[in-house]
Amino acid sequence: MINYVNGLIADLNPANAVIETNGVGYGLLISLTTYSHLQGKQNAKLYVESVYVRDDNPKYYGFADTEERELFRKLISVSGVGGGSALLMLSSLSPPEIAGAINTANVAILKSIKGIGEKTAQRIVVDLKGKMGKHEGGISQIMNPSYNKNKEEALMALVTLGFPKLLAEKAIEKATKQQGINTDNVELLVKSALKNM
Repeated sequence: MINYVNGLIADLNPANAVIETNGVGYGLLISLTTYSHLQGKQNAKLYVESVYVRDDNPKYYGFADTEERELFRKLISVSGVGGGSALLMLSSLSPPEIAGAINTANVAILKSIKGIGEKTAQRIVVDLKGKMGKHEGGISQIMNPSYNKNKEEALMALVTLGFPKLLAEKAIEKATKQQGINTDNVELLVKSALKNM
């Protein structure tokens, strides 16, 4: 079992990373969170988890930290949630957001993620509520009153423009918190967020 890979980033895109160590390139599937963490770096240490689709066909996933890997493990322990779905969840929402949705039984947030239907979202809540460990106290930004429809529209606009969701979220938060931009005007929010990219 591979616990982690430490080496040169030979190739990187929002879905995959190739880490070269001792002349071997390890191809790992990654989340947008891990991708954002790796951008601009030459070397990386990724924590690995293998998921067997079939006995002879393992898929290897890489994570920037052990907390993200632990959350991934919890998600794939739920019946109906495979490695691909869990990775998509980690790319769509931050760990505290996922924990917040699970702890508050907010099925709507979970099923808004592509590939997660209502039954699967309900199963995730039933199986994992109260078992989030380090993420137990995580309160989803989506549950926060400051996360409103205009922020969501601005986020969608930035994602449509081609920016990674995580980067767009951070830029919007920066615009609203540090610069005090009012979220009543979506256009202004998008313009301000673009300056923070």
